[in-house]
Amino acid sequence: MRLDHSFTVPATPDEAWKLFQDLRRVAPCMPGATLDTLDGDAFTGRVKVKVGAVQMSYRGEGTVTRDEADRSMILDLTGSETRGAGTAAARVVAGLATDPAGTLVRVRTELDITGRPAQFGRGIMAEVGDRIVQQFAARLEELLRAPDRSAPTDGISATSLPASAEGDAVDLGAAVLPALLRKAAVPAAALVVAVVVVGALRRRSR
Repeated sequence: MRLDHSFTVPATPDEAWKLFQDLRRVAPCMPGATLDTLDGDAFTGRVKVKVGAVQMSYRGEGTVTRDEADRSMILDLTGSETRGAGTAAARVVAGLATDPAGTLVRVRTELDITGRPAQFGRGIMAEVGDRIVQQFAARLEELLRAPDRSAPTDGISATSLPASAEGDAVDLGAAVLPALLRKAAVPAAALVVAVVVVGALRRRSR
């Protein structure tokens, strides 16, 4: 399925592009994500999600391709559940453009997912994506406003990347519930109307 999102960050395109190239700093801004290794343009990591009481962990790998002139990048990602048969694959294309508020970031995701999360339709997955992107954008804004305390990344390799603290699972249940309630609102309303009509007909027939 294809998902499209956009958000703005309070930085010039040059500043935002410089930050987006530093995966070590950007990855922790993604809810539920942990970057494990970084070797050039290849990386490995984990993502933890939960839906209600059910928690799932994915372990995967990816590569990033950058276009300096166009200020865009492509991430090819694959992963699988650590305790289950579910899989996920995605191609994420992100582009930066000048915006009155700073920099507009457009993100297009081609997602292929199997397992338990696949039961949600495109509408709910889009809702989930919107909320995750909003959290990601808020964390990026905090990062851009904070002093740069990161160490130089030149020459960093898969074996030299410090161990990352595992982040909290991103709660998909909190994002899915409002969409499910909206989805159920029309059938629920129809059921209420049907009950009222049937009750009125019964009263008239007495």
